[in-house]
Amino acid sequence: MRLWHLASLDAPTVAVAWALAFAHAAGVRLPAWVPVLLALGTWTVYIGDRLLDARANLRAGTLHHLRERHDFHWRHRRLLIPLAVVTAAAAAAIIFVLMPAGLRERNSVLGVAALAYFSGVHSRREAPAWLAPLLSKEFLVGVLFTAGCALPTFTRMRLSAPASALWIMLSPVVFYAALAWLNCHAIERWESARNTPHAARIFTTAGLLAFIGLLLASVFAPVQARAAALFAAGAASALLLALLDRMRIRLTPLALRAAADLALLTPLVLALR
Repeated sequence: MRLWHLASLDAPTVAVAWALAFAHAAGVRLPAWVPVLLALGTWTVYIGDRLLDARANLRAGTLHHLRERHDFHWRHRRLLIPLAVVTAAAAAAIIFVLMPAGLRERNSVLGVAALAYFSGVHSRREAPAWLAPLLSKEFLVGVLFTAGCALPTFTRMRLSAPASALWIMLSPVVFYAALAWLNCHAIERWESARNTPHAARIFTTAGLLAFIGLLLASVFAPVQARAAALFAAGAASALLLALLDRMRIRLTPLALRAAADLALLTPLVLALR
């Protein structure tokens, strides 16, 4: 689990699990190249993000902002950068060879959003105060990550499913975006306010999200059993994050960070059915 986290393999694993779970809930079968593309693209983005974070903090002399994962990426940058170039090229090949032109045009919107994320998060300019919550790294990662996982399912649903089915699937996607935000927010709080009461707020937020997930699961059960199961799996992830918040003092920062991502793999049970 240590290398799984340090080498940024956790994010691609969660991305593929969520994408397959969304497809299962919607009754959509994804081509084999979709999870491969998602894994390659997610890993490349995370490698670039962590290397940029490490370089920026090293240049600014703010070494206290660096975590073990940043140190790992920086120490192994001579290996990780060429690998990231290869995975980026492989992802591009899949996009231009296997992805239909129509899907390529729709997915380009997400690509532009990802570029906007990089330019915003890694820019030295400060956002206006009223935009700060919407441009926080936790919020942007939560929205973009979930959108990338759900987009393959939605683009295929548009070809055959009625509009009502699209609206039904939109609810779990919004819920999972909140779950992704909570994961990033919890990690940021745990790492910046370790052993302080502020991190305890995560327990309440995670508990509330779990309650909402279980409530939505009960509402959707008579209408869409698969969507209800997706809500239940997300609620389980939120409960695990709440449990981790209670146990955070007993865990090392690395173990806590890896366990937080491991908690997001509950939809894997649905994806493998």
